[in-house]
Amino acid sequence: MRFVRLWSNGFRNLESGWIDLDAKEVFLVGSNGQGKTNLLEALYTLCYGSSFRTNALKELAVHGERSFKLVGIYSGDDGYEHTLELEFKEGKRSISLDGKLVRDRKELIYNIPCIVFSHDDISFVRGEPEARRYFFDQTMSMYNGLFFDDLRRYRAVLRQRNLSIKEGRLDLLPIYDQQLARYGIAIQGERTRTVARFNEIFPALYKKISQSDTEVEIVYTPSWHACATEDEVVSHLAQHRERDRIMATTTSGIHRDRFVVSSNGQSFSQFGSTGQLRLASLVLRSAQMAFYEEMAGKKPVILVDDVLLELDHQKREQFLGELTPYSQALFTFLPDEHYTSSLQDGGALLYTVCEGRFVRGQG
Repeated sequence: MRFVRLWSNGFRNLESGWIDLDAKEVFLVGSNGQGKTNLLEALYTLCYGSSFRTNALKELAVHGERSFKLVGIYSGDDGYEHTLELEFKEGKRSISLDGKLVRDRKELIYNIPCIVFSHDDISFVRGEPEARRYFFDQTMSMYNGLFFDDLRRYRAVLRQRNLSIKEGRLDLLPIYDQQLARYGIAIQGERTRTVARFNEIFPALYKKISQSDTEVEIVYTPSWHACATEDEVVSHLAQHRERDRIMATTTSGIHRDRFVVSSNGQSFSQFGSTGQLRLASLVLRSAQMAFYEEMAGKKPVILVDDVLLELDHQKREQFLGELTPYSQALFTFLPDEHYTSSLQDGGALLYTVCEGRFVRGQG
């Protein structure tokens, strides 16, 4: 599957109109601030109904406006072309697929699997625990609808439980504890299995691309590490109810799980150089691609946004050479950036980007 065309109106600084994207590789070349990343963001927003740069859709509208619209035509695995439309107007988002209103964003996730490589991905290695939880939850949600549902339900119950604690309605907690345990223990199990498989992919890939003997792995530490059943979780929550009351929040659960990129028993972020951490974040995304293809049997669309600049030429070639096969890839480059041999393809599309305009070839 791949995007064939994109139409935008009022989105960031993109010039209104259609852009042809019907190629396996699309190269976007231009100086910073010209609109390269905005195009990738538009595609991502169509795939997931949200941006990878902001949680506020109103920020995606061109400066001074309050609305925008995106239309994406993509070729599906069924051999037919499909139309995705997303409009933000009067503070509300509406999405349709082939003219049918999408009422739940869950319906979007499995249409066009999309993975973005962005500068902020380094937070998966050295950022706060929330960033790594997000990465692994996103990874599992891309192919596992049951996990997605469990995560959504867990969060809903967690909100209700926290509200009850703050309002002093502690008599409701036993009910919420049962629900939290049911969804949480399922999520914990899926996270455990996913990390085990990631550790069969990520360490070897990092060694190969970095051309070093550095040992890295993902260490998963569940908040309920001593609990293996729903009953054990319920008991744990009951034992710590007074602590929750004092702290006015639920102090244990899968929302407090820890994922750490570790090397020889230490957090890699504590001693790895910026270059090593950047490379590790890229390899995590590559491992995500490989894991997704293995679990879903599909190749994703990838959006690679200015993340190769900090790699030397040799590591860049090694990284690109090890990318799991993708259905389509869009890359952003600066005007003077070296094009690697790994990306040379006579069928690739090349755009020069200037002030939101996309001109075929090097203008």
